[in-house]
Amino acid sequence: MRLRVAAVQMRFAPAIGGNLAKIGAALAAASRRRVHAVLFPECAVTGYSCKFRSLRPSEVREALAVVSGLAREHRTSVLVGSPVFSGGKLYNALVVFDRGGKPVHVYAKCHLTPDDRKAFAPGDAVALFEVEGVPATAIICHERRYPELPRLGVMAGARIVFHPNAGLDPLAVSREKRGGRDGMDARAFENDVFYVFANSVGPQGGGKWSAGDSKIVGPDRRRLALADNAGESVIVADLDLARAGGRYAREGLEHPRFLSRRWRDMLALVRRRAAESVRRFGLDRM
Repeated sequence: MRLRVAAVQMRFAPAIGGNLAKIGAALAAASRRRVHAVLFPECAVTGYSCKFRSLRPSEVREALAVVSGLAREHRTSVLVGSPVFSGGKLYNALVVFDRGGKPVHVYAKCHLTPDDRKAFAPGDAVALFEVEGVPATAIICHERRYPELPRLGVMAGARIVFHPNAGLDPLAVSREKRGGRDGMDARAFENDVFYVFANSVGPQGGGKWSAGDSKIVGPDRRRLALADNAGESVIVADLDLARAGGRYAREGLEHPRFLSRRWRDMLALVRRRAAESVRRFGLDRM
């Protein structure tokens, strides 16, 4: 099976309307290239410089309804970073829509940065969902430092890791990350899966920058597509899923033998929690 995926590199607009227009334009461009699934950056709906504490639940739901309509219009699966409300709390989430515009998964970022903690509550699940019938998992931005998150997803069957990001670094740090020098290809190699990374790009305000360098990486660490560090773009690659067996993660289930049953107990919890995500965040009524 082959899956054509895209990662969208964005320069965030100052308001939700501007970001929705960018999302629509990128989806139209991806659709012309017959892409099956499109990943957008962290908080692509609002931008990461949004005053999150001033957001209203109705604003978020209306914006996500627009994204749902765009997925349906272009017959494309969409994975979009967005704040999401649940139980009176705000979460930094990735919302997954199928090609009919139906929300099929919501993953909330578990490991928050100090800036995140000013507005967001931590999630309490591991991402596990299907994109066009292909099992997948996800992490958000800072979570690349926590390899157990994608590992658990791959142990549970995922063959693609989706990683939305919104870089927010001093310029010197941002420059160090350019050219793909960020270690993410190690996640693809050690799990024997494809890795799709979509980032913001350029100045982010307050002296902070995002390195761009959105990328799509194969299980052999080869970069199938790499954006630059200067501008917006839609990068595309064809994934041959026969090359992504999740071999090393599967072997990790068997040895050390004394942990084997514990891993399987954990994966049952991962699957159960993931299956409840859309209802838990109230998007089953969209």
